[in-house]
Amino acid sequence: MERKIKKVQIAEDKELIFETGKIAKQANGSVLLKMGETFLFASACGVLEPADEIDFLPLRVDYQEKFSSVGKTLGGFIKREGRPTEREILTCRLIDRPIRPMFEEGFFGEVQLLCYVWSYDGVNSPDAMAITAASAALVISDIPLIKPIAGIRVGRIGEQFVINPTVKEMEASTLDLMLAGTENAILMIEGYCDFLTENEVLEAIAFGHTAIQKICHALAEWQKEVGKEKNRNALNPLPEELLEEIDSMVGKDLSKAIRNPQKQEREEALNAIGERIRGHFTPSDREESRFSEIKVKMAFKKISAKYMREMVLTEGVRADGRSAKDVRFLDIEPALLPRTHGSCLFTRGETQTMAVCTLGGESMGQRYEDLDKDGLRRFYLQYFFPPFSVGEVGRAGPPGRREVGHGKLAERALQATLPTKEEFPYTIRLESNITESNGSSSMASVCGGCLAMMDAGVPIKRPVAGIAMGLILEKDRVAILSDILGIEDALGDMDFKITGDENGITAFQMDIKVEGITLEIMKEALLQAKEGRVHILSKMLEILPKPRAEMSVYAPRIETIQVKPSKIAVIIGPGGKQIRAIVEESGAQIDINDDGVVSIASNNSESMAIARRIIEGLIAEVEVGKVYEGKITSVVNFGAFVEILPGKEGLCHISELSDTRVEDIFSYIKEGQKLTVKVLDINERGQLKLSRKATLKP
Repeated sequence: MERKIKKVQIAEDKELIFETGKIAKQANGSVLLKMGETFLFASACGVLEPADEIDFLPLRVDYQEKFSSVGKTLGGFIKREGRPTEREILTCRLIDRPIRPMFEEGFFGEVQLLCYVWSYDGVNSPDAMAITAASAALVISDIPLIKPIAGIRVGRIGEQFVINPTVKEMEASTLDLMLAGTENAILMIEGYCDFLTENEVLEAIAFGHTAIQKICHALAEWQKEVGKEKNRNALNPLPEELLEEIDSMVGKDLSKAIRNPQKQEREEALNAIGERIRGHFTPSDREESRFSEIKVKMAFKKISAKYMREMVLTEGVRADGRSAKDVRFLDIEPALLPRTHGSCLFTRGETQTMAVCTLGGESMGQRYEDLDKDGLRRFYLQYFFPPFSVGEVGRAGPPGRREVGHGKLAERALQATLPTKEEFPYTIRLESNITESNGSSSMASVCGGCLAMMDAGVPIKRPVAGIAMGLILEKDRVAILSDILGIEDALGDMDFKITGDENGITAFQMDIKVEGITLEIMKEALLQAKEGRVHILSKMLEILPKPRAEMSVYAPRIETIQVKPSKIAVIIGPGGKQIRAIVEESGAQIDINDDGVVSIASNNSESMAIARRIIEGLIAEVEVGKVYEGKITSVVNFGAFVEILPGKEGLCHISELSDTRVEDIFSYIKEGQKLTVKVLDINERGQLKLSRKATLKP
């Protein structure tokens, strides 16, 4: 295959260049995508054979940022990329979410998408490009993708929206919106903003979709030019006769079981019906199976979805008996854990989190390393989803991709409400420990996390809440659901999470399983979400109206001292010797940044006072004519050396020790003795001339 190139102008000064036929020709599809000097490579490989033993699409997405792309190597002992970073995991999810629903029905072949950043110019961010590159590799392959998708980022500089803003432009942006979709519809949204209105969010989505349409149109043309014919041999759709037989057998029982308001009872009833169906289709010893066990399971799920969806669309009633706009019962208990700095048990229906806030100094910050920089986060939220939260036995260990994604969504939703470092010089760590789950645990994490910070005395700008919206769409029939259950997420068409307060939005994330979601439907969902969000927020503020005025007695107190950058080395000392000595002597935690801000953290006021006194002494300038109380560090024949400030000592000559003659200096003063002296002079070499005699004169 010869080298083929496709160019797409997505903005006045931004062009995407797709290239194939030169690299990785043995893959089903491979593409090199360029924008500026940022180059991404994506490959698509698949097993295109019928799969009878699985009921899901085994799609694997991996994205990796090569540090060689910016001429760097990783820190630490192992100088090769390995376990994915948080940013890489989040980008993997951004690629997976819009692509997964776009495979043809009945395709369950194993597919692997690999995406690598090979060159990064520090200007054009690779994450939005990765969605488009992976899609392009699939588009020109023989893997049965329905149609091209594309991903772009939208920023907002002043009042203007910008397509794929540069890294520098994003620093001034009040919006970080990632969009993915087809030429006809949006499939995935993930955005973070500083309390924008619903209309402003919709404008940004509409603006971004125009660029997506250009890319998708170009990829569709490119597919005709260089794409392989789609291999549909692996398609294995559900037989209609199986669906009809299950429907006639258990339709009435399903309709009744789905209406059980209790999750566990509902699942037990559905499992019992499922067992009955499996028994019906299990052949005797002398018969051949008409349908595989997996096909029966999939058909049962599809019929269950049919009855759940029909109940909502025709009766306006949901599985737990609520109407479309109802929010589940809320129970909020802050300050539940006595020894934490802040805590809140937040329960909404059958979803519950134990949120915990921990405060600390700069050393408690989360360090990270990526292509742009090495940094330290002073605020982070970690989400834990143990198997018992859904009544299951499962793996407990390092976080999976879902946990990382949910935690980052909740973290960034709360980011806009944090006080500045000058207002509150603490590092803030939030935990969301999910103890029960029946839909929307990430939004419970936002609510619980906000309350835990308020309980800890963090002076947040504005309290925020979050809600998850669902959708049932059948041709021209639409039902938008507030505060969705797990079953409505699994069997519905949309999961739309929105956070903020009554005046604006801080985060939103949407995943759609079908095309056909219009801007009008999104607008209705956003307005309905606002009603639910305000309701939840009002309940939160009834329990805890504002951040506590006093922090927990167990939380550290932090004081800051601004020093000249030239004094940083004095405080740290050679190899960190001086700062370690301060920590050892005072018992306080000491952090200092490149701007000369020294943070002193301790639960003990005395240890803070000791640390402050030492640091102020280190940075203090000795003044001629000023009297100091110092400590004798050594005694010699001709006088005594006295340390008047930490690290600053001078000579008090024997003639300056007293207003009478000192015959034997060693019997007159001792090493370690306190001595009050006056600075007489500082010579050109910085040496201090001290006098005790000058302090004795009336």
